Amino acid sequence: MGFFSKLFGKTEQGASVRTLGKLGFLEVDMHNHLLPGIDDGSPSVEQSYRLIQGLQGLGLDKFICTPHIIQDIHPNTKASITQAYNSLGEYLKVNNSKVEISAAAEHMIDEGIHGLIAKDNLCVMPGNYVLIEMSYLSESRALFQTIQDIQKLGYKPILAHPERYNYYHMNFDMYKQIKNAGCLLQLNLLSISRYYGTEVKVAALTLIKSGMYDFVGTDIHHDKHLAALQDVVAKYPVRDLLKTCNILNPTLLDHLNNQKVIAVG
Repeated sequence: MGFFSKLFGKTEQGASVRTLGKLGFLEVDMHNHLLPGIDDGSPSVEQSYRLIQGLQGLGLDKFICTPHIIQDIHPNTKASITQAYNSLGEYLKVNNSKVEISAAAEHMIDEGIHGLIAKDNLCVMPGNYVLIEMSYLSESRALFQTIQDIQKLGYKPILAHPERYNYYHMNFDMYKQIKNAGCLLQLNLLSISRYYGTEVKVAALTLIKSGMYDFVGTDIHHDKHLAALQDVVAKYPVRDLLKTCNILNPTLLDHLNNQKVIAVG
């Protein structure tokens, strides 16, 4: 049985009816944890490759890899991220993979990010975007100051998965305040299902209906996420659902072409 037969539980021709290529309209997955061995994502280049193969089946072949930078938990640096990026790139080249990867980071708003901002040492995405996140347990009091500080450096902040911050679920106006501050919002694709819980799904669909999202990412870490993504793509009309939002993922293509990436195959 071939790879896609195993993946979808039917023939390769039958698989294409359900999920094959259905995320292709996004062009770029701009939030994932595919770089090996440096955070809670893929532990090895072999696993990264398997996850990438699965995402290719969904129509994605360009990836901006965004490992965590979290002080005292995942204290990554440009050096550690570059090392993992090069390792994965070599493995893709050896295996003749037809994908393009770039590397940035998902920055936690904690004490560590203030030092990176002060030294202008953030891991910036193509297009001068900076991906930021907060704790799921409590709101960061430094959110709006961090947004402003990133903008002063000439970068454009993106808040990762705002629908997952439960403390905003009863205060939708906070999302508007974040947007009005000039911070873009990124949807985790799994949030449109109940993968993270019903409350997260409701928040995500409300934000979608209100046209609040600017980017979409898989935020993939492991096989369980891949299987759930395949299920979401099979069950939900993702492209139609997102028509209320001006999704900017495809605009990253030109930026990727102007930045050093790994392009093989």
